[in-house]
Formats: sequence, C-alpha cells, structure tokens
Amino acid sequence: MKLSPETIDKIAHLARLEVQEDEKQGLLDDMNKILTFMDKLNEVDTSGVEPLVYMNDEVNVLREDEIKQEISREIALKNAPKEDGKFFRVAKVINKP
Repeated sequence: MKLSPETIDKIAHLARLEVQEDEKQGLLDDMNKILTFMDKLNEVDTSGVEPLVYMNDEVNVLREDEIKQEISREIALKNAPKEDGKFFRVAKVINKP
C-alpha cells in the first residue's frame, strides 16, 4: 500500500496539524517506509504463537494508600488566587450551547 500526498493532507487535517509543502514529501517517504515494514511483518508466520500480554514476568508491587499529611480546607485555599470559602474559583473554560 502506498500513500499519496492527498492522504497526507487528510491525516494532517484529522490530526489538526499544519504541514508545510516542503515537509510533505519527507512525511510521505517516512509513512511509506513504515507501511512497507508492516507489510514485511505480515509475511511472518505467527500460527501457534500465543499473544503477549506483558513484556516481562515482573509483578507490579503495589502499596497500600495511606494518608500521610492532611491539610484543612482553609489552609488549602489560603494561597488560592480566587476562592469562595469552599472551592477554588477558576475561569470558565467550556462553553456549552
């Protein structure tokens, strides 16, 4: 499978990237190399190979959650630029229609 410059434009649009014209050929070459490599991997016979769930046999050692230091609401809000006595006040960042 070979990619075209139009495919680069579509991918850039979907990823919300601005790709300059002089960068397109390099991206096209790199992506075609990746796809060629993936085609090579598809040629490998993997029948009888169990899917790999973990990369190694190490077991993740988890610790219990403990409260180490507790601060009061007043102390937490003390250095807040804006607060209402209970919560931090922040500027609205999501506009709902």
